[in-house]
Amino acid sequence: MALSRFFGRDSGGIWDPFALDSFPAPVLSLWDSDLSAPSLQLFRDASALANTQVDWKETSDAHIFKADLPGLKKEEIKVEVEDGRVLSISGERTKEESEKSDRWHRVERLHGSFLRKFRLPENVKVEELKAQVENGVLTITLPKAARPKPNVKDIEIAG
Repeated sequence: MALSRFFGRDSGGIWDPFALDSFPAPVLSLWDSDLSAPSLQLFRDASALANTQVDWKETSDAHIFKADLPGLKKEEIKVEVEDGRVLSISGERTKEESEKSDRWHRVERLHGSFLRKFRLPENVKVEELKAQVENGVLTITLPKAARPKPNVKDIEIAG
């Protein structure tokens, strides 16, 4: 029996353990129904980290990373290179302010900090890294270093 069917949701055979609505009611009733309860916040924090989607492709002249960061401004995103070889993408989605009298029916948009790290190959020019945000997509381009030409020495054969 597929886990998705066990949890009452069939999403094409893929079960998302971080989706709160994928758990049956008896499991969710173990926690306080208050959506700000610390135990549910743990699920949200794990989900925020796991749901920061990043694509990494290599072309003939560069490594290109694309991260989906909807609703974030460039000031809320941090891109760093640690130790010359680890690309770090981090940021924080802030929680929407609400009045005490507001009644929430569903809270699905994630908030909190996120962090993704990628070990870079040796053939990148880290000093030429470029990053831009457009329509909620962060694009990071790292040009490749030219491969050194092999030093070939002709050897005279005696005899």
